[in-house]
Amino acid sequence: MYGQIKIIKGLCSAIALILLAAFSAASLSAAQRPNILWLITEDMGPELACYGTPEVFTPVLDDLARRGVRYSRAFTVTPVCSTSRSGFCTGMYPTTIGAHQHRTGQRYKRKLPEGVRPITHWLQDAGYYTANIRKRGGRRFGAGKVDWDFLVEGQPFQGDNWEALKTHQPFYAQINFSQSHRGWQAPKKADPAKVVLPAYYPDTPPIRQDWAQYLDEITEVDGLIGSVLESLETDGLAENTIIFMFGDHGRAHMRGKQWCYDSGLHIPMIAYFPPGVARPKNFQPGAVNNQLIASIDITATTLALAGVAKPPKMQGRIFLGPNSQPPREYVFASRDRCDMTTFRIRTVRDKHYRYIRNFMPEYPFLNINLYKERSYPMIGLMRKMHAAGKLNAVQDRLFAMTRPAEELYFIDHDPDEINNLANSADPRHRAARTRLRGELNAWIERTGDQGRTREDPAIGLQVMQDALRKLPAAQLDDVRQTVAGQLASPGISPEYQKYLQQVRALITDAAAHPKRVRKRKRK
Repeated sequence: MYGQIKIIKGLCSAIALILLAAFSAASLSAAQRPNILWLITEDMGPELACYGTPEVFTPVLDDLARRGVRYSRAFTVTPVCSTSRSGFCTGMYPTTIGAHQHRTGQRYKRKLPEGVRPITHWLQDAGYYTANIRKRGGRRFGAGKVDWDFLVEGQPFQGDNWEALKTHQPFYAQINFSQSHRGWQAPKKADPAKVVLPAYYPDTPPIRQDWAQYLDEITEVDGLIGSVLESLETDGLAENTIIFMFGDHGRAHMRGKQWCYDSGLHIPMIAYFPPGVARPKNFQPGAVNNQLIASIDITATTLALAGVAKPPKMQGRIFLGPNSQPPREYVFASRDRCDMTTFRIRTVRDKHYRYIRNFMPEYPFLNINLYKERSYPMIGLMRKMHAAGKLNAVQDRLFAMTRPAEELYFIDHDPDEINNLANSADPRHRAARTRLRGELNAWIERTGDQGRTREDPAIGLQVMQDALRKLPAAQLDDVRQTVAGQLASPGISPEYQKYLQQVRALITDAAAHPKRVRKRKRK
């Protein structure tokens, strides 16, 4: 009987939430409701010309910012794709909904908690057509990336063809641009000699070239977004389509993606309201908005602009329109396992400081990650420079075998976050550390951070084993040498030493049991 009552209560709650969405949207007719388009870029920080970056050429996005609003302090809630996307597709912190481990295996994924749904389901209930664009003009266009770390119930999108949007209004559509993800092939435009590198990178021609290639991919994305804006005009959709352009997390560079610094969490974000849509009072075209925005706030705001009431459990905040909520004083983020590499990091930022808590300081910054070892040429180069003593103190810090338990950076004077003030005697910094530490602890408790229970380490080791078995012999030998080098490094902790010994055993296993990766046949 109790089970039946529980099921009935659950059904009633679900029906109530659906009716809430439908009732909220009913106040706006289909003709009054705007179309909404998300333009999502992969692995891309705010390195646009309109943000002041030299040697990147982004006339389309610069113009969109002039006609819309550019947000200078927008941040994702995790610094890696699958967990970040799990957050902004639901308006929830991944740590709250159990989607905080990057690329969670299918057998470990869970259903979303009651009252939490992908944004597209709320919009579908309100009469919106939802699309994840993969095709335009009969050709592939858009990566179609979802990459959610939870089990999806129902149909998240109703279509993937751009041409269908004309006859399915109002619509919510998203287009994902993968060009700025590693695997760069854009035409060369940036001059490596003129790019500006962060202070924690050595100034060498190969590193300048790597950074220039990244900027060229952003230039490429700018052109693709320009073609989308042209399609909106051609198809008669431009007058009634609100646009949010933003990144899924920070740049794919060493100390960027997967790391809880501004370089991994700070994203570009532009909002645009066309002439045919009434602009909110707190939206001034051409303005630069300096308030703190979390990526999950885009979700709550999108629903509000579509006439859908914010779901009670949604953690994102509405920042545009008559239902705008008070601006954030703080933005929070997390990082847990990424691929085979296990960490637990939590961070909070206000407008001036970033505080980071490393819950596993016994593991080094360069804890073995095969994706990065293969994809980031800077890591191999800097390893050689470290061994030769050619790095300065700031750059060499990346090779320390442990990390501080706490980090504090005064962003106003230290945008590269290289001067850790966690142990500063300055009363201002001490007060900031105490305040932000308290805010972070309260957030962890308030949001029910599921990372407080550590994931079984065997999961990360299994991911490592599977990846090692796919490596060619030469790459496997490179990993073996890296492991040997770290094991011989001074300052290695007993915990990390034990872990590397397990990895070394897996390398031996992989050499004896290689797994051949079949090449896909071209169609």
